[in-house]
Parts: sequence; C-alpha cells; structure tokens
Amino acid sequence: MSTHPDGNTLGLTKHTPPDVAEMDIRAHDGALYEWEGDVLALGVFEENLARTEDDKFLHPGLAELDYVMGGVLGELANEDDFKGKLGQLSVVRLASSKIKRLALVGLGRAHNVMDAVYASDSWRILGFTAARIAKQLKMCSMGLAAMDTNLMDEPSKLVAVESIASGAILGTYEDTRFKSEAKPSKLTQVAVMSLGTGSDRDEALRRAVCITAGVIVAKQLVAAPANVLTPGALADAAVSIAMAHPEVLSCTILEKGDCEALGMGAFLGVANASDQPPKFIHLKYCPPDGVVYKRVAIVGKGICFDSGGYNIKTGVNCGVELMKFDMGGAGAALGAASAIGALKPKGIEVHFISAVCENMISGKGMRPGDIVTAMNGITIEVNNTDAEGRLTLADSLVYACRLRVDAIVDLATLTGACVVALGHDVGGLFTPSATMAQQLETAAQIAGEKIWRMPLVEPYKEALRSPIADLVNTSGRDGGSIKAALFLKEFVDPGTEWAHLDIAGPVWNRKTGTATGYPVRTLVKWIDQQQIVAGIASS
Repeated sequence: MSTHPDGNTLGLTKHTPPDVAEMDIRAHDGALYEWEGDVLALGVFEENLARTEDDKFLHPGLAELDYVMGGVLGELANEDDFKGKLGQLSVVRLASSKIKRLALVGLGRAHNVMDAVYASDSWRILGFTAARIAKQLKMCSMGLAAMDTNLMDEPSKLVAVESIASGAILGTYEDTRFKSEAKPSKLTQVAVMSLGTGSDRDEALRRAVCITAGVIVAKQLVAAPANVLTPGALADAAVSIAMAHPEVLSCTILEKGDCEALGMGAFLGVANASDQPPKFIHLKYCPPDGVVYKRVAIVGKGICFDSGGYNIKTGVNCGVELMKFDMGGAGAALGAASAIGALKPKGIEVHFISAVCENMISGKGMRPGDIVTAMNGITIEVNNTDAEGRLTLADSLVYACRLRVDAIVDLATLTGACVVALGHDVGGLFTPSATMAQQLETAAQIAGEKIWRMPLVEPYKEALRSPIADLVNTSGRDGGSIKAALFLKEFVDPGTEWAHLDIAGPVWNRKTGTATGYPVRTLVKWIDQQQIVAGIASS
C-alpha cells in the first residue's frame, strides 16, 4: 500500500489480495471419454465439423467421441450456430456421465494453426475461453483437449501445452483488489490432454505458470490507480520481486539525491513538480551459477501518472483518466523480471531499469522552454512537457549503457502517433539492428504478441536539433513515433545493440478496461533467445 508524504493513503483506498487461482495443471494421457471431471473443453477446427448426409461427423475422432457420448457432440455443435470460429463457445450439461459438462471451443481454420510456425495465440484462446466459462459455472476441475493434435510435430505440441496452460490461468484471473466483494475461482485442477506427457511437457507447464505469473504482475501494476501505485509503491514492488527470488535477483533503489549525483537532469526535470519523491529502479538478475556470457538490459518507462505537465492534457478524448498506465513499460519490465527470477535462465545477466516519477503541475515544475541536461551531458530544450517519457528514458538508457550491457530493449507507452499508425493491438518496433529486429519479431511470434517493425528515418533527426540546446524533445506531429525513437537513439552508445518498443496501443484493452500484460511474454522469449545466441542450451 502506497502512502503520501504525510503518511496517509490518498482517498483511503485499500486493496484486497489479488484473485489469482492456485491451480494444479498437469499433462494427461488416455481417451477423452474416460476422463472424469466437471467440464471437458474440446478445441475443434472449422473443418472438423463437416457432416455426412445423415448428420454424422466425417472426422473420425469426433465421430468416435460423439458415438461414445450418445450423440451429444452433434447436438452441441448444432446449438448456437456453432461453426468452430476462433474463440466461439458452446456448452451442454451431461446426464449420467463422468463428465458434468462438455464444451466445444472454436480454433478457427485448421491451416491458420497447423501450418503456422507458431500458433500460441490460438491455443491460448482455447485455454482462456474454457477457463472463463469454468469459473462462471463454478467448476472445480477441467480437461482441455483438441482435435488433430496427432498431426503436430513435437515443438508445436510443446508450444500448445504451454499456451493452453497460460490461457487457462489468465481465464480465471480477475482483478478484484479494489472491489468490496470478490468471487474467487473454484477451478483448481486442470488436465491438458491429447498432447502427450513426459518431462518436456512438465517443463512447458512450469514455464507457463512462471511466465503467466509475470504477466499478472504486469497487469496488476498497470491497472493500479495512481493514488495507490505511487513511485514509492512501484519501487516497493520491485524490491518484493527481488525478495521472492533472492538467490538470483537483487534490487537497488536510487533516491533523488543519488540521481542528482549521477547527473540525471532529464529525469529529475520531469519529477520535480510532484510531491511524490522519484525512484530509480535497478533490478538485477544473475544466473544461479554466476557464469555470464551475455548481459542485456530491459528499460521501462515509469510515469505513474501523466497529467501532461504545463502542456496539460485537455479535452473530452484526451484520455487523462487512463494515464495511470503510463508506467506500462516499467510494469512489463517488472513482470518479466518476476518470470525470469522463477525460470532462472543460464548464462544471461539481465538488468531491469526504470526511472519512476509522476508528471504533474506545480510552481516548481518544469516549464515549456526549459533546458535540462541528461546524464551524458546532452542538453535538451523542453518544448512540450507532455513528451516527458523520452526524457526519463534518456537518463535510463545512459545508465544502462554504463553497465556495459551488450543489448538493450526499451519499452514505453511513448506516442499516440504509434497508436494512429498501428492501432491498439500492435506495438511498434524501432531498431537499427537487423539482428535485434529478427530476434524480437521471432520472440513476439512465439509469444503470440503482435509487433511491427517501423522505420528509423535518419534525416528526420534534423528536426530534433535546437537552436539553443543540443536537442528538442518534440518536433511536430508528422512522423511522431519515428522522431521519438530517434531521440532515444541519441542516448545509446554506438557499440550497444538497441531496440525500442512503443507499446502505447497494446498495453491497455479499451474494450474491457483492463491492462493486458503486454509485452511480458515477448521479453521473456527474447531473453530465452539470448541463451541460444550465447551458445547456451535453453533452460
């Protein structure tokens, strides 16, 4: 619980522990009709539902299951005009059966899943959809299976196992911390079926639990209101994550005086208007055996609330009420840290970094036209106080480079321009490195998260030159996300590989009004890849 300087929590808001179900998830072998439990959810492709003239399934697996279950599958497929579209659901209660309810969940067109290099999103939707209905029906046990898994190769099966389990966990999750009454999930037993068993499946399930727990950490941090998640509270969260895995994680919190001593004028210029003291988070992961072949940094933007400063956000659609999610980069970085601490990858040292503060308005606040000096001595004319995130990131990137890391990924809810270009579901990827681009695009594909590489148009950099300082922090609406990325590039050492993710769109689900946890899974998969790059077998 966060407090204000006088010791009182603003609004006296208290939150209950998060509703995260403790589930026993296991791989299960055997015939589907022999399984016993509350609900069996069966993933089916559109093509699986083809029928003969006498209304029998052409698919041998479905035909056999339908026969054993007395024709209930055919009846279920006829209800609600079920066509097998991705995420479509149909449920029926079974009488005199070991299985209380049967659910059909659509997986969409078979080629979109079976022919895809990675189809984690489709499998995650199966787990999520089934778990959500199981929670609503107050079910305690659930089996998850799919048609045609016998046609999949081993790597694809492992992706499916991990993704289905991840979806099941997220399907039961609901953020009820700030509600006066909560209805926790009763789902405690989940069997992942039709995909085989063995130690590799068990490892895939372990990874699903660890990574999804990190996603939930990010979702909780990003969704927390600014009167609860102050900079101090976010720093406390980082310390708690380190304390959960003290054998591999350590956390240093730099206070305002420490940041002044390091010359972080860009960060402190933003922080100065707030009554909340700024915090600089440095969470470090070291592999258990201490052997390090590669060092990387994840740098997240950490603005706990963004009023816009003196360039205040105004107007009906300005979205100021959502500006608690302006620390989405820091939230995702800490979520990834939680997952990495649990997974314990070998040979890779990871630094999770965030300059955390609020962007407020006061008599001591930064004004349009002020000049601030970053940690590397670059001076910046602040012509828009609502372009504050890049100022805090500037000092964070310089700090990361001084750690002599090999590669940096920064992530930030940085520009509305990126949302205009890519919408709310896709993050923008900016990097001068073809290698970094390929790694992150592959990681996102495996993770089932969407990113799109955007251009770094070097001539646009001229628009960032100031007549009275080294740089200006903004320069017109055209190419806004590109110019923001080029600004950040000025604070990265030339010999350090670097990529910037603009996550302003996908960090928040506008339809549900909830945080997404984006892009925790991509970050974890990217860190996994660094083991391969360094010549280490994946953990």
